[in-house]
Amino acid sequence: MVSYRCADCGSSRIGDGSRPTKRQMTSNRLSVAVVGCGYWGPNLIRNFADNPRSCVTWLVDRDPARLHRLAERYPAARRATELDDALQDPGLGAVAIATPVSTHFALAARCLRAGKHVLLEKPMARTVVECDELIRLAREGNLTLLVDHTFIYTGAVRKIKELIAAQELGDIYYFDSVRVNLGLFQHDVNVVWDLAPHDLSIMDNVLPQRPHQLAAHGACHVAGSRMENIAYLALKFADDTLAHFHVNWLAPAKIRRIIIGGSKRMLVYDDLSPDEKIKIYDRGLKMKNEADPRQFLAEYRIGDLYVPNVDSTEALKREADHFLDCIQLGVSPESDGAAGRRVVRILEAAQESLERNGVLVDL
Repeated sequence: MVSYRCADCGSSRIGDGSRPTKRQMTSNRLSVAVVGCGYWGPNLIRNFADNPRSCVTWLVDRDPARLHRLAERYPAARRATELDDALQDPGLGAVAIATPVSTHFALAARCLRAGKHVLLEKPMARTVVECDELIRLAREGNLTLLVDHTFIYTGAVRKIKELIAAQELGDIYYFDSVRVNLGLFQHDVNVVWDLAPHDLSIMDNVLPQRPHQLAAHGACHVAGSRMENIAYLALKFADDTLAHFHVNWLAPAKIRRIIIGGSKRMLVYDDLSPDEKIKIYDRGLKMKNEADPRQFLAEYRIGDLYVPNVDSTEALKREADHFLDCIQLGVSPESDGAAGRRVVRILEAAQESLERNGVLVDL
């Protein structure tokens, strides 16, 4: 038996020593391939290359010129334009996939069938059916499947989850998100599938309850494109909590903001703020019923504003550590296949609502 210490929570656990195999380790470091070396891939490469428990042994991308550029920084990594070249390496232990959404299922399924642990970019797949198949393959192969919901590994979101769990905000009334900017336009998905997964994964992670209905409205303003570039999603919960998401590729300014309102306090999370990412407002109101039941008196509470300390560890560094922990210990990731599936289910419902002119869809 082998004892491991979790880098994320510090707890010690016992593993059977079979995950991963010695063949998949290089100098006690897990061998990792990164598939898709364009926009997000280099961030994954850097974090796995810098981690003392892993090494990047394969870079896979359809663009030879891109691979050539990366070779200057990572000369020890082998390069391939086809995934199968890497999967045939018996020493490969895990694969990180950062490719377009339309390719996620096919690539991840091939990796899992080849016995490789998988870190898969968001959204997990195009359909719930595809998500279910990936979850099945990972379970039957005793493999780790982690969905790259990067924001849940930030110090800010972890603090928000801690505050909500401790009832610091009270009962949650609403979750309001704005994620807008000018571009980048995607060729294979609309703005909902591109931007909404970030804040949907945050909501899924920090709120204890799950939404049960959704309505979505969107529009396309770009000539020659049929993809919505602006959309609004409204989610209803059984306990009257409401969640609203505004995503937009045509905004003049970049905004990344979430407001969470509770019965005790309200919270504002601004991801673009350099040093005050979370602000907590001790504010609210109470309705007093006067003698006449048809009349109400609003009593406002204006209390203190405070900014909690937030861990500044890079989210992707923490996520890479967590991925390696899960592989070694055989435990389920925080952003596992089930979490990825829940986000895709909401995206599927949003797409159905968009196509049916905003109809309310059951989740």
